[in-house]
Formats: sequence, C-alpha cells, structure tokens
Amino acid sequence: MVNTKEKIWLSSPHMSGKEMKYIEEAFSNNHVFPLGPNVSGLENDIKYYVGTDNCTCLSSGTAAIHLALILLGIKHGDEVICSSFTFSASANPIVYEKAIPVFVDSEEETWNMDPQLLRVAIENRINNTGNKPKAIILVHLYGMPAKLDELVAIANEFEIPIIEDAAEALGSTYKGRHCGTFGEIGIYSFNGNKIITTSGGGALVSYKKEYCQKALFLATQARDSAPHYQHSYIGYNYRMSNISAGIGRGQMEVLDERVTKRREHFDFYKSAFTSFDGIEFLQEPSADFFSNHWLTTLLVHPEKTRGINRENIRLGLEANQVETRPLWKPMHLQPIFKHYPAYLNGVSERLFENGLCLPSSSNMTDDERDYVANSIKSLL
Repeated sequence: MVNTKEKIWLSSPHMSGKEMKYIEEAFSNNHVFPLGPNVSGLENDIKYYVGTDNCTCLSSGTAAIHLALILLGIKHGDEVICSSFTFSASANPIVYEKAIPVFVDSEEETWNMDPQLLRVAIENRINNTGNKPKAIILVHLYGMPAKLDELVAIANEFEIPIIEDAAEALGSTYKGRHCGTFGEIGIYSFNGNKIITTSGGGALVSYKKEYCQKALFLATQARDSAPHYQHSYIGYNYRMSNISAGIGRGQMEVLDERVTKRREHFDFYKSAFTSFDGIEFLQEPSADFFSNHWLTTLLVHPEKTRGINRENIRLGLEANQVETRPLWKPMHLQPIFKHYPAYLNGVSERLFENGLCLPSSSNMTDDERDYVANSIKSLL
C-alpha cells in the first residue's frame, strides 16, 4: 500500500479562519508588540474556559513551568518530584534553577504518575535526605487526566504544592473540572502541534492572583516601577506577543470542535482494531476521566501479533508517508537525566518500548484516517 498523496502528519496546526479578525485588528491598530488587547483577551478566554481566576500568557509552556518553579521559591539544591514519563520540557526548568529532579514512574491505567510510588518517593526523600521535596510537577500525558484524587491527597498530606503540566490536556477534565486547575499552578502549551496553537506560546493559571501578577513581572524582564530602567530581580523575556495571542483568540473559539474531532479520531481507531489481538489503546479508566485525546496512542504486544512490534509499524508507516512517533522516552532513561534519583516500577519503560502515537490532527480527513488504519492492518 503506497500513499501517493501528501504526507499525513502526526498533529499539524489547524487554522479556522477566525484568527484573522484578531490579527488584522492588531495590525490595523499597530499593536505589534508583547502585551496588548489580544493578550489580555486570550487570558480572559482561558480563564472563562477552564474556570480559574487568574491567567498569564507566556512565550511557551516551558517558560510557564520555569516561572512556576520560581514562584514557588525553588532554589539551588531543592528537590522537585516530576513525572518520568513525559517530554523533557517538564523537567528541564528544574535544572534551570539548579534544583534536583526526582523522577516518579507511571501507573498502568492513565500512564501518568503512580500515586503509590509518589508516596514512596516523598517518604524516602524525607528519610534519606532529611528534606522534603519542594514541589511536584504532575503531567497529564497525551490529554489523559492523571489520578488526581489520589495524587492531590498525597500532596496535601505532605503539604507539597503541585504544578500541573497540562500542556497536552487543554479541554480534558476530571470529574467535570478542567485539568490544570487542581494544583497550586497550572500550565498549558500552545505549540504548533497542540490541540490549539498560538504558533508558539503557553499560559500559567492559578487561583492565586499574586502568582500570575509576579509571573507577568518576571516575564517582562522584571522591570521595577521607575521612570528609568531599574531591576531588582532577574527577569526573563517570556511574554506572549499580541500577534500570537490573536491567533490564540481565534483558536479558542473552536477549541471544543477540536476536542470533539480528536476524540472522534480515537473512537475510529479503537473501533478499527477491535478484532486485532495485541493492539491496546490508552482510554479513560472510568467516567470520571474525560480526555481530549490530543494524540491517539496504542500499545503493540508482539507476543500476540506474531512478532510484529511497534517499530515494524512505525517504519512501515514512515515508508508510506505517514508520520507516527514512539511514546515519550522516560526521563530516567535520558542521558542528561539518568544520574538523578528515580522511583521506578517498569511501567514507563514498557510503554516506551511498545507504544506508538498515531496521526491525530483535527484537520485530518476521513480518507487519510482510513489510509492510516488500513496501512497498519496490512502491516499486521
């Protein structure tokens, strides 16, 4: 089976046309700079959508995590617990602050941080080092909410603040409440491959006004209130531009449509492979979980597929102009992070070995989706 059409991408940007009114307004009013009405407008859109009180739009989700750590007072030598099964942007900001990442493995149902291992990690760090971890970076992977009741309860018990990395989970909810609103600080990403995009950008949300106010101060080079340029703190160039925010405002208007389409892709793929042994999809464990299914992900079990594995499928699709991607390589296996403490159960390593992300763009056509499914079936 050969794809003679254009390449089918994993998760491409999807413009709605609604973005142009905001961009054109910015150009016509010469609002071509950071800050501006589109930025404040997007912040209000996000607050209304997820149901939080405060929002600061930034240049990336990574910048938002970095500022969140600073806001929580993370300093040199502090330990910060982080999901191991994630993209490196979740962990890199810990090292920016010369703090120590402590990685915690996943559980089988949502692929997110294992609550039992979280407890083990906290108690072990306290007993071994005499110091309690200063924060927890909790990731909602591929749009699937983590087991928030259990994780939040443990964090509260030990009085450790949670930074929710909901970069992939805008539009996902747990018990009807939006991911990103359970922790002390929540993070979203609007990178080009996310469910909506600002080309590049992110947001920091919190119920605490002072966090978002200070994030804005730090993101705009921490300039003191003075007629001249004076700085009493180290600042960053992390503010979102008014043009990028205009794209985001148009994207927010169609966010629910994008979530619906991504979930439709998941339902299609899952239905397409119901009769195939050895193909397993990440799906909600119960009605409490609502995933945006940013990416549809599957596991291939070679012992049930006559030896066909994840890599056979990935390479076969690549040869036919279909982009897929292995699941995230866990942070504790990454060369740059392998020497840091990690609390492991083998789950994320198995997921990495056997897992694959399928094309899930909201602008993917039915024909393209059929082509992907049929290509996998022919490889199996």
